[in-house]
Amino acid sequence: MRNEIIPNLRYANAPGAIDFLCNAFGFERRAVYLDERDATVIQHAQLTWADRMLMVHSINDTEFARAANMRTVLQAGGPTIGLYLIVEDVDAHADRARSAGADIFLGPVDQPYGGRGYSARDPEGNVWSFGSYDPWATTGVT
Repeated sequence: MRNEIIPNLRYANAPGAIDFLCNAFGFERRAVYLDERDATVIQHAQLTWADRMLMVHSINDTEFARAANMRTVLQAGGPTIGLYLIVEDVDAHADRARSAGADIFLGPVDQPYGGRGYSARDPEGNVWSFGSYDPWATTGVT
């Protein structure tokens, strides 16, 4: 399955973020494109989660970044988006993330709308939530 919405995250330490996302949350590297002049700068990385993709890149002073007024969590003073991923075993996933250094700030807990979930911050403050609740399973329309 191909998904047409691909979150894109900027990191001050993109190589470290990629390692963390793979070790803590279970992403896999699909492609990593380094800057030709500086191997510590990630121009573009593709990480996969099952049949989903996340793009990661280093903070770069590009025309796009300036025009869009792009900010990291630190520059913005807090997260501006949260990402939710469905997992089968919430508690095992939270244990893995905690062992890899994730800041688990909520849960795992049973949710009033169904399922079980937890929320964590990555080393640069992006908010990630993982749960067994599958919003695709119900429409919520009455």
